Amino acid sequence: MAPPVTERGLKSVVWRKIKTAVFDDCRKEGEWKIMLLDEFTTKLLSSCCKMTDLLEEGITVIENIYKNREPVRQMKALYFISPTSKSVDCFLRDFGSKRENKYKAAYIYFTDFCPDSLFNKIKASCSKSIRRCKEINISFIPHESQVYTLDVPDAFYYCYSPDPSNASRKEAVMEAMAEQIVTVCATLDENPGVRYKSKPLDNASKLAQLVEKKLEDYYKMDEKGLVKGKTHSQLLIIDRGFDPVSTVLHELTFQAMAYDLLPIENDTYKYRTDGKDKEAVLEEDDDLWVRVRHRHIALVLEEIPKLMKEISSTKKATEGKTSLSALTQLMKKMPHFRKQMTKQVVHLNLAEDCMNKFKLNIEKLCKTEQDLALGTDAEGQRVKDSMLVLLPVLLNKNHDNCDKIRAVLLYIFGINGTTEENLDRLIHNVKIEDDSDMIRNWSHLGVPIVPPSQQAKPVRKDRSAEETFQLSRWTPFIKDIMECSPETQS
Repeated sequence: MAPPVTERGLKSVVWRKIKTAVFDDCRKEGEWKIMLLDEFTTKLLSSCCKMTDLLEEGITVIENIYKNREPVRQMKALYFISPTSKSVDCFLRDFGSKRENKYKAAYIYFTDFCPDSLFNKIKASCSKSIRRCKEINISFIPHESQVYTLDVPDAFYYCYSPDPSNASRKEAVMEAMAEQIVTVCATLDENPGVRYKSKPLDNASKLAQLVEKKLEDYYKMDEKGLVKGKTHSQLLIIDRGFDPVSTVLHELTFQAMAYDLLPIENDTYKYRTDGKDKEAVLEEDDDLWVRVRHRHIALVLEEIPKLMKEISSTKKATEGKTSLSALTQLMKKMPHFRKQMTKQVVHLNLAEDCMNKFKLNIEKLCKTEQDLALGTDAEGQRVKDSMLVLLPVLLNKNHDNCDKIRAVLLYIFGINGTTEENLDRLIHNVKIEDDSDMIRNWSHLGVPIVPPSQQAKPVRKDRSAEETFQLSRWTPFIKDIMECSPETQS
């Protein structure tokens, strides 16, 4: 069983829904099944459960639907797949004819709405072999307890491509994403008010309108047959270009800093301790990681050593008791102590690796970035000439091109766009001609690059009285929006 919702949030909600809608629906006491997954559902299940959870649900083998497989005709198969032509065609190959069927029978569960064309294709080919065919409305992947992804890697390209020939593809991508977002709302049993920012482009408004219409349709015909009114929740949709600054700044909260500065791939952190190379997966099951990942690095560096001392002192206090019962308890707790210490060593190493990178080049860069982003220095004094703030970064040979490009972008964002002549001069002097598209392409997101924008920048909420770290003074725009009442949003 997966942990309670309070422990893993969205991941637990998704697992419970899959368990109820899929496994409980086709359960038969003492019967084992083979499970077939496609690329998307493999990611979905991997994100919210483990193989032991599937074994408890009567799944003995998991197979990739795309690959050739040996028939197992004495067993029934559970197909958990996306409603795509590719996945449906793979299913149909498994049930070509009664003599060639790979499995005894099939239970099909689609992640989302299955088009009539695909449903009719299945019905015409092998309806007698199918025991169940349902849509469960989970077409997203929970990445963290409060983070999900639609897993549409080409969406960014099609939504912002300047090529007019991509217009029809963009519409199809937006339509599909809207349907996926509705499955998020359905999984959470929410019918939210949909709000969006209409600038700098119209992507957010288009997507919001599609989501609103599909929510209306879904809750007219949900599985309970009830019309669901609007709930108190709000769904905010903003365009990527609405807050370019937050995406470019060096963020100093633990997780963001680690993924920015260190070569972490697939959530796997590689480190060296006691002369040995080791690996650790940064995941939801790691309580300490979940507890500290969104805290500022300064607080993390204070907290982890304190926790290590607490565990060491608890262990020593337990070891000091010599009664038989105390020794028995110590033996039981030893794996727990060891596991806790291992986790804290991992995160202490991670924090130290971050700080080594930070002290080397990033610390001075962060001060410049904050001054450029806010237009004021740490004392609250207005920056009179942003170019004078930028130049030391551009002339510093220790900063790589990527960091210099980030600084140039913050300079341009801060002055709301620049002239072609000034941009050419910056690119030439910094010798980033080969990477200049990393600056110019922001214009496709509706961000003023060249020429300067005549529109005033959005008014920010006054946070001068709030306590903050000097190198983390910037507050993302989304926080301003979330703290506004719905009536004041536009």
